Amino acid sequence: MIFEPTRIEGLWKIGIERHIDNRGSFGRLFCRDEFSARGLCADFVQMNSSRTARAGTVRGMHLQLPPHMEVKLVRCIRGAIEDVVCDLRSASPSYLQKESFVLDADDDRLLYIPTGCAHGFQTLTDDVEVFYAMSHVFSPGSGTGIRFDDPALNIVWPLPVTCISQQDRTWPPYRAAAFSLP
Repeated sequence: MIFEPTRIEGLWKIGIERHIDNRGSFGRLFCRDEFSARGLCADFVQMNSSRTARAGTVRGMHLQLPPHMEVKLVRCIRGAIEDVVCDLRSASPSYLQKESFVLDADDDRLLYIPTGCAHGFQTLTDDVEVFYAMSHVFSPGSGTGIRFDDPALNIVWPLPVTCISQQDRTWPPYRAAAFSLP
C-alpha cells in the first residue's frame, strides 16, 4: 500500500499496489498493521455502499458529531466521482481547507478521511457505486452536514448538479451551523 499525505491534516490518499500475473492482479485495500504503524484508525466497525444512477448527483457534505465522530475509508468501485473533503476542526492547521480527488473504479486509490472533516462527492458518470468503511456505527442523532454550495468553502463541482437530496439541499452554511469541532 502506498500512503500519500495531503494538504489536510490526517487525510491520506492510499494507493493499492497490484501484483500482476497471467490471471490478472491482486492488491490489499486495508492492512491493520500498516494503518496502525502510521497512527491511523485500524478499527472499522461498519461498511456501507451507496449506488447512484445519474451523473451530476451530489451526496454531501456529511459528518458525525461527538461522541460519534467517524473515520471513513472511501473507494469508488464502479464509475467515477469527484470526492471533496473539508476540514472543520477549529484546532487543525488545515482548518477550513478543502481538497478534491477524482476516484474511479480503475484507479486503485482510497481516501482515509479523519474525524472532523465533512465529506461529499459528485458522480462523474452514470451508475456509480462507492464503498465506505466506518470507524463508528452511524448514529442518526449525531449525523449532520453543511451546504454543498457553501460560499465559505467555495466548492466548485465539476458538473452541473443534476440531483441532490432534500436534506443535503437544506443543510445550513458552515458559518451558521450549530456545531463546532475541536
